[in-house]
Amino acid sequence: MMKWEENVRKVVPYVAGEQPNRPNMIKLNTNECPYPPAPGVRKAAENMESAALRLYPDSNAQPLVDALAAYYDVKPEQVFVGVGSDDVLSMAFMTFFNSGKPILFPDVTYSFYDVWADLYRIPYRTCALDENWHIHPEDYKQPNGGVIFPNPNAPTGVEESLETVEEILQANPDVVVIVDEAYVDFGGKSALPLLKKYENLLVVQTFSKSRAMAGMRIGFCIGNEKLIHYLNDVKFSFNSYTMNLPSQVMGVEAVKDDTYFKATTAKIIATRERVKKELTSLGFTFPDSKANFIFASHKEVPAEELFRALREADIYVRHWNKPRISNSLRISVGTDEEMDRLIAFLKEYLEKRV
Repeated sequence: MMKWEENVRKVVPYVAGEQPNRPNMIKLNTNECPYPPAPGVRKAAENMESAALRLYPDSNAQPLVDALAAYYDVKPEQVFVGVGSDDVLSMAFMTFFNSGKPILFPDVTYSFYDVWADLYRIPYRTCALDENWHIHPEDYKQPNGGVIFPNPNAPTGVEESLETVEEILQANPDVVVIVDEAYVDFGGKSALPLLKKYENLLVVQTFSKSRAMAGMRIGFCIGNEKLIHYLNDVKFSFNSYTMNLPSQVMGVEAVKDDTYFKATTAKIIATRERVKKELTSLGFTFPDSKANFIFASHKEVPAEELFRALREADIYVRHWNKPRISNSLRISVGTDEEMDRLIAFLKEYLEKRV
């Protein structure tokens, strides 16, 4: 090691799902929406004047903040936006998790949490999910410097009840509790109604899944005005213009078209429920997902074998070689046609294999 490397901040980075671009492939590995954004988004993109790009965007992203505040019936001062929910979460880690005590999150969860903790040198402790992939609320009643968990969880898709969320909040009045709701629009219940009771609650959501805008990188959180004020202070301490103009303009259009938003999520939910039945008939088991993916294991064929076979057929799903989840595949819900091709391949492969 060179001398200068001694002071380099070293972390093991988050590894995202593959982003292949092949003709006729089926991409079910990154939980993207299989449908296009709302029509107003396309229209806004087509009508955008390129001359406007010479100017800095609104540093507050105020039109988008106002649209989100109106949609979720909160004050604009309760809304913070960022470049994807990862950006929002990263800033929340930096802003709120500074006590020196370990923060708490599940052992099977979004694998960016430990990366941010390591990056910002935040101690952390993982709490084991039970055999059905649920949180033990008692685990979150120990001394800590903050709590974060997704609901529904990733990669399992399991939803915790609002009673469980509230039990954790009640046990942690002196730290910030973050509920990461990236997948809540696919049948889950948001913790947003609890904001009126708990000033230390921060609810984080994204446009990447249910609003079909992963390519625009829009995330947001809603919380107590004081929490949002502190987040903005951190944001403006290192970059005043974090969200570009096209994202702001198109994000507003996405929020405005509630009819399209609800129709799209309803289609994905219907496909997910149908595919659950198909997978069950093929010998797969999985927790009851409330997300836009299914976390499936086969009773006889190892997940890694299926992952490789699917990949050779240009069907991309997600597999992790990690404790507790190495024998499961996370399968994003695509269009009905894509899911039919997936099921047809699995059926043929399993008939030959089993």
